[in-house]
Formats: sequence, C-alpha cells, structure tokens
Amino acid sequence: MVSRGGDRQPPKYQRIADALREAIQAGEYGPGDRLPGENDLMATYDVARMTARQALGVLQNEGLVESRKGAGVFVRDFKPLRRRGIQRLSRDQWGSGRSIWSADIDNRTLVVDQVEVSEVEAPERIAQVLDIDTGAPTCVRSRRFVLDGKPVLVSTSYLPADLVAGSAITQEDTGPGGPYARLAELGYKPVHFREEIRCRMPSQNEASRLSLSMGTPVIMICRTAFADEGRPVEINEMVLDSASYILEYDFDA
Repeated sequence: MVSRGGDRQPPKYQRIADALREAIQAGEYGPGDRLPGENDLMATYDVARMTARQALGVLQNEGLVESRKGAGVFVRDFKPLRRRGIQRLSRDQWGSGRSIWSADIDNRTLVVDQVEVSEVEAPERIAQVLDIDTGAPTCVRSRRFVLDGKPVLVSTSYLPADLVAGSAITQEDTGPGGPYARLAELGYKPVHFREEIRCRMPSQNEASRLSLSMGTPVIMICRTAFADEGRPVEINEMVLDSASYILEYDFDA
C-alpha cells in the first residue's frame, strides 16, 4: 500500500508499536503497567497473532517494556542509570575515597552481589594492551553490579599480578576509593583513561547474569587506565544492559 506522496507506509506491526509507544510517552501506560496482550491487539487492530507479537517485540527491543512469563508485557519501571563518563573517573572521586559509582547513582541503592578475584594467565588481547608477555600472571577481578534490585553491569578487570601483589586489589573489598586509590598508594596513580564503546547482542551467559529480556542488546565498554609515562595498569571490560543506561559525556569545548 502506497500513500499519496509515494512513500510506503510502515508495516502494521510497526504502526501498532508506534501507537503503543506514543501511549506510553503520553502517560496512558505508566511504569509497571501491563500493556494490551496479543489477543487484545488482534481484536483492536484486526491483525494476526504474529503481527501483534511483532509489535510488542519492537517495544521490548527498544527497552521500553519487558515480558514476564505467564503474566504479559509491562512498561519498564526501572529508571535508566545516567553514566557520567568523565566525572566518574575524576581523581576527585577515587582520590578522596569515594567510589566512582557515586557520580552516577545519586541516592539509589547499588550492590555488588558477585565478586571473584583470581590469578590467571594473560590472554593475548590483554597482554598486548598491558604490555606484558602473553601468559604472564594477571590479577582478575570479576563483579556484577545490581542497582535497585536490577542487574545492570558485569565487569572484569585485569591488572599485572606483580604490580598489585600483596595489596587490597587482590582482595574482594579493595577499600575506600577502590582499585584506583590502591594503585595510587602503590605508586601507579592513574593519570589517563581510554574507553572504547561498542554494542552487540549478549551471549547466553551475559543475558542470564543481567536478566535481560529477549532481544535486548548490551553495551561493551573497554577501559584502559594509564599511570605516568603512559604505562597501562588496568583493563576493565564491562558489559552493560543497554536498556538500563544513558551514557553522558559532559566536557568543555
């Protein structure tokens, strides 16, 4: 079907998704409210079940709604986390004993519910960035962060084992200011950071650990911390629930 202007109209499922999105944005459906189900949409729009399912799937992929098995599709009631990419890494944060997360979460409740610290041989990709030999021992810190009861991030940090040996970095609780404050005490104060960002679909393990709805992509952030003279001292590979984040970068021209 073609409109007068010659532009092809979007498919039915997209038009239904657009109508539902507008209703959500207008407040007709608030956080936690249940959207019309497939049967309701079939009756209202005179469409097949697959069309109704596709429409709801569009909104799930956008992170606006989530499916609850046996209950229906609901408007997400989780407020996205505003990740302040520059302020959070300021020395004023970790240097004064504050977590870098305190720049992001305001008064919300953040819990690290899974922590594992181990020593492993450096994979080639890690060894190249840390400028160490492939297979050299690295201290690996793996954590899952849960905000307001919702898993939002899994993080894996790699640090040269000989550099952090005997420090609190090798313990589950690194103390005030976190690993960057401890690196400073060891004489390897981070003075420069580089972050690389990309998006992809999650692995099965990532989707499980982050409790992701089907079709929700993840944001991959790989951060490298450098000490004086450009020495790399940490790589942190982070997997973020894309529907739970707003990435904010605020800096002067």
